Amino acid sequence: MNIRKILLSSFVLLCFFQNSLFSQEITENLFAGIEIGSKGIKMSVLDVKNIKRGDFVIKSYWSENVGIAKGIAIDGNLAKEDIDKAAAVVYSNYIKIKNEFKVSEDNIFLVGSSGVAMAKNTQELIDKVKLSTNKNLDFIDAQTEGKMLLKGCVPPSDYKDSMILDIGGGNTKGGYIDVRNNDAFVFFPLSVSYGTITLTEAVIKKTRKDDISEYNEKSFGFLPTLRDQINAMYGTSPVALEKEKVFMSGGAVWAFYTLYNGAAKETFNQFNLEDVLNYDAVLKNNFKKFEELAKTDKDVDRVLKTYSQKYLISGSNILLVCLEAIPGINDKKLYFAKEGQIAWLVSYIADRSKKIKKIY
Repeated sequence: MNIRKILLSSFVLLCFFQNSLFSQEITENLFAGIEIGSKGIKMSVLDVKNIKRGDFVIKSYWSENVGIAKGIAIDGNLAKEDIDKAAAVVYSNYIKIKNEFKVSEDNIFLVGSSGVAMAKNTQELIDKVKLSTNKNLDFIDAQTEGKMLLKGCVPPSDYKDSMILDIGGGNTKGGYIDVRNNDAFVFFPLSVSYGTITLTEAVIKKTRKDDISEYNEKSFGFLPTLRDQINAMYGTSPVALEKEKVFMSGGAVWAFYTLYNGAAKETFNQFNLEDVLNYDAVLKNNFKKFEELAKTDKDVDRVLKTYSQKYLISGSNILLVCLEAIPGINDKKLYFAKEGQIAWLVSYIADRSKKIKKIY
């Protein structure tokens, strides 16, 4: 009888131990990030299957509208009430991530955007967040943004063979990895001063009336200037043109992919130059097609509510010029990396993985 009890107890303990290990494994696959941006605080929870292959699933993504940076324009500082509110929002969501999603403390990362980092009193925010969460708050400066885009939008197994370009509102930036002595991964940035908004503003200055046909004409006339800048970008880093894979992110690429293919379903969505050319033709000559589609497609409607036709034309021009300047573009593999908003978090996870080569 005693032997049976001992065996039964051992079996129960073994099952408990196995279940504990299984639960721990699940928890270790979960990562979360809280980003304090100028216009809001964003929360992300990822289930990472294999970070080396870029295999992860967004379990949840949400945001809270906290305009913490509005005081910077007044006196260069974050207002005390904004710091207090932001810290409270960070704490409540930190607790939510721990309790509801069962993410371990070590797998939760907190960052502040480069816009918030411009404030003179960021240490007050750092101290406030540290007091409530016992977590360090890091700031992403503009210089590291391109590197984080690559690490966050490109599967680590593809680092050596890829470059990333992100078409933002203010500029276009990205970069690539070159392998140097002792198999060291070195990051080389790429950037051009035009983005969707800045290019649109530059073209508008050359137009005399608010007419889409004239905008199209002036936009076409601006292409040589845009090509010169893109060629200069590649000219300073010609190794980028040798990469087999080109990963694209940013609002302009999201707009193109959604309007042409529908909402992206995968983390990395393949397309080709012909797709962009076809999309560009419809955008400039038959925009009504997208407007009609928006009446029944919520994803298309979201794009058109985010960007006017002029912004879409500028974004498409940048996308086309960036691709057409690459020799043998039809032999390259092109991908829309749809999760650009969480690139920093994926980058943090990659940095902490012992399986991923460090980038310098």
